[in-house]
Amino acid sequence: QVQLVESGGGLVQAGGSLRLSCAASGRISEVNVMGWYRQTPGKQRELVANINSGGWPKYADVVRGRFTISRDSAKNTVFLQMNSLKPEDTARYYCKFMSLSGVETWGQGTQVTVSS
Repeated sequence: QVQLVESGGGLVQAGGSLRLSCAASGRISEVNVMGWYRQTPGKQRELVANINSGGWPKYADVVRGRFTISRDSAKNTVFLQMNSLKPEDTARYYCKFMSLSGVETWGQGTQVTVSS
């Protein structure tokens, strides 16, 4: 099993920055994808960004150019640097780990609130 611990959410003014972290532990497959999703009440969870074990990132169009995902593979940790935050970025952000076999593990989520 994989366990995820997220940190870094909070309240920030529009235009500000936050950095989210997600550390994975347990049975970590060498080949995997880690990423961040977000969800607001009444809406489906959506991909923000993910990055595979080879370091290739993928971004949602709405965050490309503002958010940067990176990972420290030695520490099984993924980071999401969020700059130029907008009120519409307000959501609960969830970390996801997907193993080579396709098994998914979700974190508990961390709240990001951007005030206008």
